[in-house]
Amino acid sequence: QVKLVESGGGLVQAGESLTLSCTASGRTLSHYSMGWFRQAPGEEREFVAAMSHTGRNTYYADSVKGRFTMSRDEAKNKLSLQMNSLKTENTAVYYCNEANKESVDGLIVRHTTTGNCDWGQGTQVTVSS
Repeated sequence: QVKLVESGGGLVQAGESLTLSCTASGRTLSHYSMGWFRQAPGEEREFVAAMSHTGRNTYYADSVKGRFTMSRDEAKNKLSLQMNSLKTENTAVYYCNEANKESVDGLIVRHTTTGNCDWGQGTQVTVSS
């Protein structure tokens, strides 16, 4: 059974940085497309970033492009999400999970999860003004 564990969240001020980590037991992360998702209070969970299983392609939500960077360490079986220039609207619980993309006419229209992995407990990121 796959268990995903997120960590690295915390309370920061707007403009500061955080790096989140995701580790997995029961799964080699580099064999799958993986992503980061977040859920703010009262909101639905939304896509943040994803990386193809090859590691050659990364995708970001428009709201985080240029500020967030997803990476992985295959030796440590770990994903990371470097978040710079944080904004108050980035406050949410952040999760990692297996990612899937939906395309229409070759254009990616949505990033979702495959449903193959249970959600972890997530890691809380709180950005104060």
